[in-house]
Amino acid sequence: MTESRKPARGEGMRVELELVRELARLLDETHLTEIEVHDGDRAIRVARSGTLTVSAPPALATPAPAAEPQVATAAAPEVPVADHPGLVRSPMVGTAYLAPEPGAAPFASVGKSVAKGDTLLIIEAMKVMNPIAAPKAGTVKAILVENEQPVEYDQPLVIVE
Repeated sequence: MTESRKPARGEGMRVELELVRELARLLDETHLTEIEVHDGDRAIRVARSGTLTVSAPPALATPAPAAEPQVATAAAPEVPVADHPGLVRSPMVGTAYLAPEPGAAPFASVGKSVAKGDTLLIIEAMKVMNPIAAPKAGTVKAILVENEQPVEYDQPLVIVE
């Protein structure tokens, strides 16, 4: 006779260890720091401390040396990327795409004028393409990610001035 019972208070849900291991492998393969899966009432979140955040600043530092000599000749000091008023951050974890399809022209490019609401790039998350729109009209000053790059929540993507 099989007995079914409701878990006693404090027991919590049973975790499928193989699923957790598979999610951890997926984190390593995609270089993400966090992934969450929902199945009905259950949710499993696997995260690791910010290995990607350590690697993001060097990618951002590559254009800075070329820009610093120009800023040194100008009177205005350079604003750090994280404090820039025109910074557009990622609203989710996913993969950034700079063009609507392979081989197509990018949505935005440095120096291009954009209107409020124009698509700057898309982020694919869970097989859904999410357009990231310009929060204001202006000129694209920097694109801080590469095509098909994994991105984290709140990661700097684009600067629009």
